[in-house]
Amino acid sequence: MHNTSIKFWAEDDRPREKFALKGRSSLSNAELLAIIINTGQQDISALEIAQNILQDVQQDFNLLAKKSVADLMKYKGIGNAKAITLATVFEIARRKESTEQLKQPVITKANDVYVLLKPFLADLCHEEFYVVFLSRKNAVIGLEQISKGGLSGTIADGKIIFKRAIETNASSIILAHNHPSGNLNPSEQDKLLTKNLCQFGKFIDLPVLDHLIFTDNGYFSFSEKSLI
Repeated sequence: MHNTSIKFWAEDDRPREKFALKGRSSLSNAELLAIIINTGQQDISALEIAQNILQDVQQDFNLLAKKSVADLMKYKGIGNAKAITLATVFEIARRKESTEQLKQPVITKANDVYVLLKPFLADLCHEEFYVVFLSRKNAVIGLEQISKGGLSGTIADGKIIFKRAIETNASSIILAHNHPSGNLNPSEQDKLLTKNLCQFGKFIDLPVLDHLIFTDNGYFSFSEKSLI
């Protein structure tokens, strides 16, 4: 039987050796993933495991990042340790992106909020609700996850939102939550919640400037649609 182990390949074709000789840009997506997977099994190499995984997600790392540890363990050659390693790599990538965005924390338009929060709200299979706290000059002085829900919704408690805003000395706030379904349209519940929070914010002189609905491919802004 033909042995598929990477150690029997020509040195230039082994992902690690190729990385060392030619640099990271020379590697394909499958080769990069194979380095993380590290080892294969007797009848399948790490590269073949990587190729199978990427074929299943249409070569899209964003789709792969959505998979849970349990999902990853369904692939041949991926046990608990490898699945956790893969999930960890994607979490590091998210945190790197969020750190870079927080270096420019002034909000001038809805897209700024989308860029700021995308590392937190992208690739999720459940809803999460965030609030961004702003200074008088619209600089970000904090952001916080208010709630975490299921596939179709999460509960945002106005008392908690405004309590946190007062504690951070915020002058205004922006609301944001994701729709894992990919549907950008606000639900009637989204509209009612936004209306109620805006009214209360005006009453205590702590305005809600916007409410964004996130998907991996775009956003809906209540402010841009003149709904606030």
